Amino acid sequence: MQNINTRFHQTVVYTIVTIMLIPILATFVYSISSRWGATVLPDGFTLDWYIKLLTDPRFLQAFGRSLFICIASLTLSVALILPAIFVVFYYFPKLDKLMNIMILLPFAVPPVVSSVGLLQLYADSEISLIGTPWILIGTYFTIALPFMYRAISNSFEAINLHDLMDAAHLLGASTTKAFLLIILPNVKKGLMASLFLSFSFLLGEFVFANILVGTRYETLQIYLYNMRQTSGHFTSALVMTYFLFIFLLTWLASRFSRGAQS
Repeated sequence: MQNINTRFHQTVVYTIVTIMLIPILATFVYSISSRWGATVLPDGFTLDWYIKLLTDPRFLQAFGRSLFICIASLTLSVALILPAIFVVFYYFPKLDKLMNIMILLPFAVPPVVSSVGLLQLYADSEISLIGTPWILIGTYFTIALPFMYRAISNSFEAINLHDLMDAAHLLGASTTKAFLLIILPNVKKGLMASLFLSFSFLLGEFVFANILVGTRYETLQIYLYNMRQTSGHFTSALVMTYFLFIFLLTWLASRFSRGAQS
């Protein structure tokens, strides 16, 4: 009976996975087809669409801009969130419940509402932020906050923070030195998992980028939106390239996450 239930569950899972893979495989086949009209299979296969994409200066610039914004946002997040989590868990553990509520606030306000509010706030400001990458870095920081706080706090909960700090203090290490040399290596895998997960999420963000900067600072998602009217083969190659990059980041995040749990 147990074997029958196991096979039934496996069949359901494999069926769902197959259904989810069909549009991805169809998009991939379309991206390498030279022409696909009213026939079941393409007339031929080619890599010209990928070559055209990867040699397009506009795509490379948009990809570079997206990488810059994501890396800058995550650097800011690590510089602010990691010390904050350490202070909460080491000095004020009762504040953890309050922090868990506060980190959910970015999800309580829809991105469209936040974007309109930011436009009204900084439209007449003396500092020109609208249409620049700096406003995206700030907004992406708020998006990454829940993912990074939750993943890093789980790593802190998995270690004996007070025992490690007390042992380091007995050996003559300062709090800063103990944090850098002892605590940070113990939470490194959780930190890396949160970085990869947040990076894959931020790379696909569209609403803030479209409303706050648009074509004035074309990111990867804006580029994809602007190129939707071009050849379907070219767009499919762009989508598959983006999908493979996100899949790689998600896979790395899962590997680090499993390592952190073990």
